[in-house]
Amino acid sequence: MPVDPARIVDFHMHVYYTPETRDRAAQLRAWVEERFTVRMGRWHDVPVGPHPSAMYQIQFMPDQFPGLVPFVMMNRQGLTVLLHPESGRPREDHTLNATWMGEILPLKTEILPESD
Repeated sequence: MPVDPARIVDFHMHVYYTPETRDRAAQLRAWVEERFTVRMGRWHDVPVGPHPSAMYQIQFMPDQFPGLVPFVMMNRQGLTVLLHPESGRPREDHTLNATWMGEILPLKTEILPESD
């Protein structure tokens, strides 16, 4: 039985950076904020949650997907980005339903619950 994409409440993109790439991450963040209606998360200069390195989150509604995702794909400047839906199944959303741009990083999936 297929999963209904209508379960998707919103999407998250996690933009990963290092001290050496933080300027590029800041530039991407500014470009996104100038062009799209999104909710920008805080800078996390140390790993948090399941994320293995520094990152910030971009939260956006499904209607922003067609413009925002290609924009980030084309302007990520070599940064690694994790894109995933929020469907009420955190572990699946961060793994089975996720898309990576750049290097695939090892998430700490054991701390993610099966469902909200």
